[in-house]
Amino acid sequence: MGDRLAGKVAIVTGAAARGEGVGNGSASAMLFAREGAKVVLVNRSTDRAQALAETIRSEGGEAVAFAADVTDAAQTEAMAAFAMLRYGRIDVLHNNVGVGHSGTPETLDPADWNRIFQTNLTSALMTCKYVLPHMKAGGGGSIINVSSIAGALGLSGTAGGLAYATTKAGLHGFTLSVAADYAQFGIRANVLLVGTVYTPLVAHLGDEGRERRRKSVPLQTEGTGWDVAHAAVYLASDESRWVTGVALPIDGGFMAIRHWPR
Repeated sequence: MGDRLAGKVAIVTGAAARGEGVGNGSASAMLFAREGAKVVLVNRSTDRAQALAETIRSEGGEAVAFAADVTDAAQTEAMAAFAMLRYGRIDVLHNNVGVGHSGTPETLDPADWNRIFQTNLTSALMTCKYVLPHMKAGGGGSIINVSSIAGALGLSGTAGGLAYATTKAGLHGFTLSVAADYAQFGIRANVLLVGTVYTPLVAHLGDEGRERRRKSVPLQTEGTGWDVAHAAVYLASDESRWVTGVALPIDGGFMAIRHWPR
């Protein structure tokens, strides 16, 4: 256990992984707690969030589960109110909700497009809408949005890309706007551009797909949710007190480095 986040209260949305193993949200929640934060774990269902809370508490950390669909205004407002009632402040908002759906402009059903926008982008609006007033009253805070390199590079429709990439690009612009509007209140907003990390969400790709993703990265190593979590801890901590409006790639160099033919 560390103390980089001692005394802070963090909300992590999409906290619990959808399958076996450690995802970006669960790794971040666990590291937040290990560094001394009190963590509110938010999922649509409490079952997985409650299991994660028990894991955190078994390590000596403090965490509580809360069920909410963060695309819904009333439920998101209740989430913020719960955190305030339970802990009296909110210092960190870690938005980790995200889904994809295959399709190109010709094939994607508008209903799926709207659903992905609600989940990936409207959720960030809802959480900020109800958390920011408490951060302002508390003298500041850190908002960390989890995006993807797909939002900067694009992603083919067959890979689940059009709506996913569009919303993740939108999340970047959203983050910059929040950073600009709320810097005067001591509130920082940054976005993580996550690359081809291995999480339960991509376990279906199998060993061959996993190896192909590893080889596509300039560092030739496999990223995990823990790599994302270590960056999140930095952005949540006072160590990054002078960092806002930043898009930080966590991608093994994928965006910055290209392999050119010799």
